[in-house]
Amino acid sequence: MTDPELAARIAAFPRWHYAFDLRGHSTATPGITLVRRHAQRLSYLLDPLVAACGGSLSGRRVLDLGCNAGFWSLAALRRHADFVLGVDARRMHLEQAALVFDVEAIDPARYRFVEADLFAADWKAWGNFDVVLCLGILYHVDRPVELFSRIAATGARHVVIDTALSALPGAALEMLREPLDDPRNAYTSEWVLWPTRDALTALAAGHGYDAKVLEPDFPAWEECTDYRDGHRRGFLLTRR
Repeated sequence: MTDPELAARIAAFPRWHYAFDLRGHSTATPGITLVRRHAQRLSYLLDPLVAACGGSLSGRRVLDLGCNAGFWSLAALRRHADFVLGVDARRMHLEQAALVFDVEAIDPARYRFVEADLFAADWKAWGNFDVVLCLGILYHVDRPVELFSRIAATGARHVVIDTALSALPGAALEMLREPLDDPRNAYTSEWVLWPTRDALTALAAGHGYDAKVLEPDFPAWEECTDYRDGHRRGFLLTRR
């Protein structure tokens, strides 16, 4: 693929959620891609996971839910995961992921991308996993309990969750509505449930996991005020 062809393929997509440097061509979409935010989330969410796995994801199979353009899948492989399965319901995101992995020359034996609705798909066909990444998706679904059950059924020892949080007291799920035409939002139901911190901890415990809240300490809070204000948090779940 020539540089002009690559630039044209990148530009053919109406928007990119994540910024990649593909042979000197940036995928960042002005006004949409929050470059600093995602760069800081990368270490915030994956460093504790890697530490819990002994300093590397070597030997681990990783399931990346709502994988978008493969940002987190690529990061897991760069931390030496053996294999990553990325799942997303939107074809555009998977086409972007395929382009990214092609340009990055990632061995096809180390990854697979699947177009699927998380609640309609047969997860058993995907096999077992050691790590599940559920980053920026839990608060976009209307069945968080079922999602937790499906995650637990993969056999994963570690789960990383990054989610917006409800400010309601106690263990509660707050019903909200979001438009389906925004590719950052829910895929099938306009009604979604935001968990409180206590609700997420309770859901984890109910499915056999201990949950550690990851407290952010970002060098810059620009683009990350939801983390600064406690409206969003990452969690590292470890199977008991």
